[in-house]
Amino acid sequence: MSAATDTRPEAVTDSTRASSGPRRSSSKGAVKRAPWVLLAPFLALFALTFVIPIVIAVFSSFTKVTRSGLFGEGGVTSGFAGFDNYAQVLGDPNFVASIGRMFLFGIVQVPVMLILCTVLALLLESASAKWPGVFRAAYFLPYGVPGVIATILWSFLYVPGLSPIIDIGEVFGVTPDFLGANTVLWSIANIVTWSYTGYNMLIIIAQLKSIPVELYEAAKVDGASSLRVAFSIQLPLIRPALLLTAVFSIIGTLQLFAEAQVLQRVSPAIDSQYTPNLSAYTTAFAYNDYNVAAAQSVLIALVAFALSITFLSITNRKQK
Repeated sequence: MSAATDTRPEAVTDSTRASSGPRRSSSKGAVKRAPWVLLAPFLALFALTFVIPIVIAVFSSFTKVTRSGLFGEGGVTSGFAGFDNYAQVLGDPNFVASIGRMFLFGIVQVPVMLILCTVLALLLESASAKWPGVFRAAYFLPYGVPGVIATILWSFLYVPGLSPIIDIGEVFGVTPDFLGANTVLWSIANIVTWSYTGYNMLIIIAQLKSIPVELYEAAKVDGASSLRVAFSIQLPLIRPALLLTAVFSIIGTLQLFAEAQVLQRVSPAIDSQYTPNLSAYTTAFAYNDYNVAAAQSVLIALVAFALSITFLSITNRKQK
């Protein structure tokens, strides 16, 4: 009896181990697959709305569509064009001029906006700031206004006969021309700065809130002034946020579109190729040359990527 009772638990144990082995392996496999199952909807949408359009645009930039007949009634043929589309784009002086115009725009507008949003963030996070939440919301509010609406609102301040600023200037014998050939670029820069300063300010404020309180307490014990705290503690520690906002602003400069398109109706100084994005839009939907427009889009993306990498390389080199 004792031998029989001793062997039964062993048999039960062996069968339990044999049955639990596949269960454990299957549960481990399910755990490993779980992240991919959860990521699958995002990855599908990401591929559908981002990766595939980029691949199609790059492919289209290397093809050429030829239409037979006056209205294309003879048929449409497409073939490999090599770098002909890119050569045509780079040989277009208007497109090259639009790139240079955005360089000038970015050199002036981006630093001004970053300085402004940094100053606002430091002021709102200072110990003496009153109602910081109210002012944060007020400064961020312009970002919630769509670019087209913001440009229309500002155009009422730019157009003669509608602008109270121009009317006041005429009283003193000054007639400002906000939409002239030499000033309209900076009128656009003013709209962009008004729209995005609050957004960049919140990014910097989020970085400021991550600074340990102990650093402020130590600075207070040492008798450091608010200006010394800003330059010695806050500005060095918010460098990642400053780099992030700078890169976003550089990329956004080359993506400038809505402001120029809307002001084109009221400013003769803005043509259909005033900005790179506006040039690509005009080429695609006004001239129906989607392949050349694709080449323009690829070049815009490459220039934005090159500028961002160059900026990060320079700043990292200075830090070292």
